Amino acid sequence: MGALSATRRNLLAGLGGLMAMPRALLGAAHARDHLLDAEWLATAGVEGGFAPVVLSADFGATTVGRGAQRLHWVEPSPDGRTAVAVARRPGTTAVLFDRREGRVLASFEPGEGRVFSGHGRFVEGGRRFYAVEIERESGQGVVSLREVADGFSVVAEWASSGIGPHDMLPALGGLVVANGGIEPHTPEALGAEVADASVAILDPASGQIRAVGALDGDLLSLSLRHLARSDDGLVVVAAQDLLNDSIARPLVYAVEADGRLRAFDAPDEAWRGFRTYIGSVAVDRSGRYVAAASPRGNRVAVWTREGRFLGGVPLVDGCGLAPTQEGGRFLATSGLGDVVLIGVDDEGVGVIARRSGGPRFDNHAVLVGA
Repeated sequence: MGALSATRRNLLAGLGGLMAMPRALLGAAHARDHLLDAEWLATAGVEGGFAPVVLSADFGATTVGRGAQRLHWVEPSPDGRTAVAVARRPGTTAVLFDRREGRVLASFEPGEGRVFSGHGRFVEGGRRFYAVEIERESGQGVVSLREVADGFSVVAEWASSGIGPHDMLPALGGLVVANGGIEPHTPEALGAEVADASVAILDPASGQIRAVGALDGDLLSLSLRHLARSDDGLVVVAAQDLLNDSIARPLVYAVEADGRLRAFDAPDEAWRGFRTYIGSVAVDRSGRYVAAASPRGNRVAVWTREGRFLGGVPLVDGCGLAPTQEGGRFLATSGLGDVVLIGVDDEGVGVIARRSGGPRFDNHAVLVGA
């Protein structure tokens, strides 16, 4: 307990200058008289704004604080206590909170003239944090490396090797960045037919480009946006389509170490059923199954890691997706407040359990301790 207290004192001392800044957010934080049972983390729209959410093993949801900016991804720290929720474009706030006590601790911002993309990752045992940022004017991507104990101060910055980066994760011996290019369903996307998307693999120490993968031909309209990985090296990326022309384009791809993208298989009617949009992707704890959620298509679908389509289940406005501690199981959340447990084996997919009445969950859910 003494070591934990000392660590928190050091961290809060480094963040002291930030603590007073986000008053609208921090004013809603409060201490709890018990520790929260955090099994998954998410974000949600709540009355008057947005908040991180702690999900317990029985799917009970507890919100933490409240702010005006839309929080998107939540990244749990390996310290076993804290997590960071990151706002997505046009957001400029990332929130550090205690996931056990349910308290907001601080916040930090992107570089001048930039916005956060909604995603970030702890590395080096939680000592440092990568954030994905976008230049407001040019759309060019920047990956910032931050020192956690020094108030998330920036220690290095690298180009993401593309425009409109969205997600990023350490994998394949480097740092994998999904440069989404033009984001579908935005004013910039009107009339656009080429997304200019790519997946870049950067050297995690220098930021030098090791490989870049991109689609071509009839797939140029795809924006590569969300990433997931398994413990044994599988990396997958999910796409959204600029075009709504009824062409059945694959929306899930495996990322090879040299950057090449391998399309997953599915019947044409399954790809069309996603209505051009995959909002999140996850790999189960066994590494055998890959799931993707489409809030526009109102469904969650599952493949084997080799890319064989297994089927799906309906979930209205469902997008948040995370593995559970058990292989062959996924947690999914919806913008209507539903939480469902999905089971899968090599023969098919089904819903095992459901709980309704939660907050308006945003696009992502994350397993604590994954």
